[in-house]
Amino acid sequence: MTIPSETDVIVTAAPVAKPDNGSYVDWPAIIAGIVLASAISLVLLSFGSAIGLSFVNFRAGPDVPMIWIAIAAATWLLWVEVSSFMAGAYLTGRLRRRHYDATEDEADVRDGAHGLLVWAGALVIGGLIAVGGISAAANAVGAAASTLTTAAATAADDAGSALDPNAYFVDQLFRPSATAAATPTGDTTAVRAETGRLLAQAAIAGSVSDPDKAYLAQVVATNTGLTADEANARVTEVMAAVDKAKADAAAAAETARKAGVIGAFLTAAALLVGAVGAFWAAQMGGNHRDQGTVFRTVFRRVR
Repeated sequence: MTIPSETDVIVTAAPVAKPDNGSYVDWPAIIAGIVLASAISLVLLSFGSAIGLSFVNFRAGPDVPMIWIAIAAATWLLWVEVSSFMAGAYLTGRLRRRHYDATEDEADVRDGAHGLLVWAGALVIGGLIAVGGISAAANAVGAAASTLTTAAATAADDAGSALDPNAYFVDQLFRPSATAAATPTGDTTAVRAETGRLLAQAAIAGSVSDPDKAYLAQVVATNTGLTADEANARVTEVMAAVDKAKADAAAAAETARKAGVIGAFLTAAALLVGAVGAFWAAQMGGNHRDQGTVFRTVFRRVR
C-alpha cells in the first residue's frame, strides 16, 4: 500500500459549466416592476387630484392663460409618468437574474429591454383600467338615461321647453311691457313655439332674415303691448344676445378642441419620456445589482 507523500499533487477535474438554457426574459422581475410603477402612479395621481393638479380638470384662476395651465398640467403629468416608470424599471433591473453569457454592454441592453417591458406592461394595465372605467361609466349613464326617460314620460308638458336653449330668448321677447296701458292676455303658446323655430332656423342659417325680423317685431308688439319701435328695439337686442351666446359657445368649443389636442400631444410626449427613463433606470438597477451597491444611508439593517 502506497501512502501519498506531502509532495504528491492531487489533480481534480474542473467542474463542467452547465449551459444556461433559461429564458432571457425575467417575467417575475418585470411583473414586480409593473406593480410598483402602477402603484406609484396611482398614488401620485390621487394626490394630484386632491390638490387640483388633475390633467383633465386642472383648477386655476379665471385670468390664468391657457398656455400656463397646459404647462403646469404637463409638468405634473411628466413627473408622475417618469418617476413611476423609473422606479418600477429600476426594481426590475435590480431583481433581474443575469445570464453570464454576454458582454457588459449586452447585459446593459437586456436590463434596459426589461425596463421597456415594464413601461409597456404598465401602459397596457392602465389602458385596461381606463377602458373598464369608461365601460362602467357608460353603463351607469345608460341606466340613468333610462330612468330619466321614464320620468320624463310622466312630467309636465313644459318640461321640454325648460331644456330648450332658445326658451330664455323667447321669454325675453314676450315679456310684457311695464309702461303699456293694457297688456294682452291671450295665449302665446303658439307664437312662442313659432318664435323658437325661427331662432333655431337662424342658428342654422347664421342670422335672422329681415322678413323674419320684421315679423318677430310685429308678433312681439301684438302680444306684449309694446309700440312698433319698442318691439323692433327689443328684437334687435335679443338677436344681439343670441349672436353673443353663439359666439361664446363657439369659442368654448374651440378652446375645448385645442385643450384636447394639447392634452393628447403632451400625454404622448410624457409617455415617450417615461420610456426613455425606464430604459435608463433599468440599466442603473442592473449595474447596481452587479456591483452590489448598497444605499446604507437610506436602508439600514435593524439590529
